[in-house]
Amino acid sequence: MGSLVSLAPGVHYLPGAVNSLVVEDGRGGALLVDTGLDDGHARKLLRGLTELNLMPTGILNTHSHADHHGGNAFILKKFPELKVFAPPLEDAVITHPILEPITLFGARPPRELQSKFLLAPPSPARLAPEPGLTRIGGAVVELLEVAGHASMMYAVRVGEVLYAADALFGPDALAKHPLTFCADSAFQKEAAARLGELEGVRVTLPGHGDPTPDLTGLVAANLAAYARTTAAVLEAVQVGAAGVDDLLARVCGALGITMDSAGAVVLNRAVVSAHLTELLEDGQVHMKVHGNRLLFVAGA
Repeated sequence: MGSLVSLAPGVHYLPGAVNSLVVEDGRGGALLVDTGLDDGHARKLLRGLTELNLMPTGILNTHSHADHHGGNAFILKKFPELKVFAPPLEDAVITHPILEPITLFGARPPRELQSKFLLAPPSPARLAPEPGLTRIGGAVVELLEVAGHASMMYAVRVGEVLYAADALFGPDALAKHPLTFCADSAFQKEAAARLGELEGVRVTLPGHGDPTPDLTGLVAANLAAYARTTAAVLEAVQVGAAGVDDLLARVCGALGITMDSAGAVVLNRAVVSAHLTELLEDGQVHMKVHGNRLLFVAGA
């Protein structure tokens, strides 16, 4: 059995902590969509191509989180002529990966926040085509805008196959990470709902999790998880005015989360901040400065 698993004729994926999609161009080449966290995943991806007598013709990163483009550098060492494509904003972070931990920490990040999980090797990304049907690396794909989990992100559709990237997570990933990462929780919900309206999708592959024929069920599970986070953040504010770090501790207590690393704290802190922004815009929460602290208070 080969490393790559077939989803449809000419469409395969490499299972892993992060899934990679492989789309054949019909001429012995293949577009690689997301390259995983590190050299180990990238090596398996190239081995899978070799087993199918395919050559990589291009790389598309759906967004700039390190676990989706960390394998770029290894692949580019083997195939330096490959072009790397990514959505707007995300291309800048892939080219300059230090922007990811800087954004999370708010300043030059300490060494503990410069692990491979938050800081991938740089690769020269360029702007991907706008959403719609397009050809990348010789392969024909449909790009769908699904911002929310990241500032910008593309899902990829190839006929009856939908690679949702991190707009949708598998059930195990949702259970493992109750605070599902997002840059914009309102957009995250809208993106998941839009994917649920697609017709003719036979199999959906999330960025993290197993392929499923049940797009509707997967969307419902994700929307429920996102709504639970918003409710938990609102309930934390309703306990009493507090800053983001105190609210994060309250939310983790309510959801049974134990954080044991600086990386987990800054990631989950960003999630709470995103949902606070959504609640602010909905008028359910407001901000005030008191005692030199930025506080969030329930009510308009």
